[in-house]
Amino acid sequence: MPAIVGTPRETFPGERRVAITPRQCEVLRKSGIETVVEESAGAEAGFPDEMYVSRGARIATREDVFRNANIIGQVRCLGANPDAGRSDILLLRPGQVLIGFGEPLTALSECADLATTGVSFLALELIPRITRAQSMDALSSMATISGYRAVLLAANQLPKIFPLLMTAAGTITPAKVFVLGAGVAGLQAIATARRLGAVVCAYDVRPAVKEQVESVGAKFIMLDVETGSAEDKGGYAKAMDEAFYRRQRQLLTDVLREQDVVISTAAVPGRKAPVLITEDMAAAMPPGSVIVDVAAERGGNCELTRPGETVIHNGVTILGPLNLPSLAPYHASQMLSGNICSLIKAITDKSELLLNRNDEIVRETLVTHGGRVVHPRVAELLDASRVSGEVNV
Repeated sequence: MPAIVGTPRETFPGERRVAITPRQCEVLRKSGIETVVEESAGAEAGFPDEMYVSRGARIATREDVFRNANIIGQVRCLGANPDAGRSDILLLRPGQVLIGFGEPLTALSECADLATTGVSFLALELIPRITRAQSMDALSSMATISGYRAVLLAANQLPKIFPLLMTAAGTITPAKVFVLGAGVAGLQAIATARRLGAVVCAYDVRPAVKEQVESVGAKFIMLDVETGSAEDKGGYAKAMDEAFYRRQRQLLTDVLREQDVVISTAAVPGRKAPVLITEDMAAAMPPGSVIVDVAAERGGNCELTRPGETVIHNGVTILGPLNLPSLAPYHASQMLSGNICSLIKAITDKSELLLNRNDEIVRETLVTHGGRVVHPRVAELLDASRVSGEVNV
């Protein structure tokens, strides 16, 4: 079956990214893959319809995109767009491939609803961390943008400047920035804060990242806690027990007293973000200091975080930004589109759609297929939710 890739306009409130950019339309066309794009799908990201047409894409209505394409690329599929995304259910059809973010480990009822359409849903969150799939790692791409934007938000909010300045009026000391969590977002935050002139230190529950932290110019903070089981086989942080987090919070309090800015990025896939900064810890920070909680969408690493809001507590400002990648939609779309197109190439052969379930990338990423939820972990979570009554499908 010849592959035709469709790109609908995003309907999630405030989402400015687009799944396929004009440049990738041209790349796909050179591989013999046709592209069809909804009117104005890329406008908010800086890609007008004329750019798509000049790169070989066809502009169409939303209904025509879903009708003509057998591969649909979306930034936010139903699970990541649970309200407005429901209108697309009637447009999906059996045998169609859907690629995008869909929060499959938490949006269980939405996964079940997608299964009823017969669509084969490939969730970008589940791309395996193997060498062959590096070009498809959309989570890392978006985390890079998030880490960068988080530092800019902090710098804009802080009543100080980041760099050291020696002036006729005296010397201005550099701001002190502490990054909690040294994954992709954390490392990008470190690099960005360093470029702005801050003195940066960082902590991660995984001691193995010490060398990475130091390589981008930060001091790695060592805490006297047991971290032997803090990393899973995919390199992601694992959830720890409450005793561990309690001890960690005690030790971090002394570190926070010295900081002007905290960028918190700690997250565990499919789980609520661990609370690393309590109300008392935040209150111990200097007046005027800033916490940017990148994990706000998962509940936040700070006890005071309110997702999507700014909170001021005891002189400390806590930002809970949502959808940080959408604040830089041009480059976020550019990176995400490259990830999606790499995955499309993995499921096509000489422009023919070929969903090989024996391929590790397909097997690990495929959530629904043939009218069922086929991903073992998602299916297990869904069954457990049905038994508990949390999901009724």
